[in-house]
Amino acid sequence: MNENWPLTLPVAQVRIARPTDKLKEVEAFYCAGAGLKKLGSFEKHAGYNGVMIGLPGLPYHLEFTQHEKGSPCPAPSKDNLLVLYIPDQPSIDQVVERLTRMGYPETEPENPYWKAKGAVTIEDPDGWRLVLMPTSGITLV
Repeated sequence: MNENWPLTLPVAQVRIARPTDKLKEVEAFYCAGAGLKKLGSFEKHAGYNGVMIGLPGLPYHLEFTQHEKGSPCPAPSKDNLLVLYIPDQPSIDQVVERLTRMGYPETEPENPYWKAKGAVTIEDPDGWRLVLMPTSGITLV
C-alpha cells in the first residue's frame, strides 16, 4: 500500500466537519463512548463553537460545530456512516458496552452488508451512524 498522497494532491490533513445542535452530547458520544480523543476546540469564533476529535498524532479528524443561532443537522439517511475498522472483537465489545450504558444501543444497519460482516452500528445523538467493523476476514485498502 502506498502511504504517500499523490503528488497531484499534496494533502497534509483530512478533516470531516458537520454541524450539530448537540455539541456536548456529540463530544461525549465520540470521546467517552467511542474512545476517540478531543484534539482541540474553539468558542465564539464568528458565532461558532466547535470541537475536533480524532486519533492523536494522526492527520484524520472529525470536527463538529454549533452556531449560536442553531445548527440543525438531521442525518440525511440511515446510510450516512463513519466506519471504524477495529482489529479485535474485545475492543469492539468495550465500545458497544460504553455507548449502551450512555443510552446509545446497537441499531439495525440500513445496508445488511455491515451486519453480515460482524459490524455493529450505533446512532450518535444526531442520528448519524457509527459502524464498528472487525478487520478479521476482510481486506483493507
